[in-house]
Amino acid sequence: MNQCNYQKELEKIIDTLGRDAAEPPRLLLHSCCAPCSSYCLEYLCTYFHITVFYFNPNISAEPEYRHRAAEQRRLIAAYNAKETGHPIEIAEGDYDPRRFADMARGYEHCPEGGERCFRCFELRLRETAQQAAAGRFDYFGTTLTISPLKNANKINEIGQALGVECGVRWLPSDFKKKDGYKRSIQLSAEYELYRQDYCGCAFSRAEREKNKNCFRKD
Repeated sequence: MNQCNYQKELEKIIDTLGRDAAEPPRLLLHSCCAPCSSYCLEYLCTYFHITVFYFNPNISAEPEYRHRAAEQRRLIAAYNAKETGHPIEIAEGDYDPRRFADMARGYEHCPEGGERCFRCFELRLRETAQQAAAGRFDYFGTTLTISPLKNANKINEIGQALGVECGVRWLPSDFKKKDGYKRSIQLSAEYELYRQDYCGCAFSRAEREKNKNCFRKD
């Protein structure tokens, strides 16, 4: 079965837009963290007026959540200071990890990258789509597709369906392509961003600890 090239779909949309247009389309971009957003913002900010929507109730520990949110704000401030694109705004959703816990109930034993993760994508993208529709944004999207560990096809399928349901255009993407993920690592080093080694939920944290123990020498 042929899979859609979502990076090419994004490029087709960008080709219709004027770089640094006086009235760029408004994009509500869900972000999972500053490192993942770094390349996405660099790439998109000359074509869109971006509002980063930081909504991640999957992060189980509040100090971890606050740390990541602060890094997101710091990166946006640094980008805006450079004035290399349209100003970037940020909106933070409610932090209520109970929403993730309720969603994950019954899926506790799913492997990482499986159905529980797909439901987590849907949870975060649904809120983004609803906020985008309420705010009359032209597009909504997510930085999640930059990760080599995330299923970009599934993320785009969910986003497209929610766009139809909520009446707002989905911005397709596969940001890891064309060295996007590599560029995000470079930018993370340049801005000295905190790069976490798990997605944020209790399940991914447990998986990280298990993998560490597997390689730990006695």
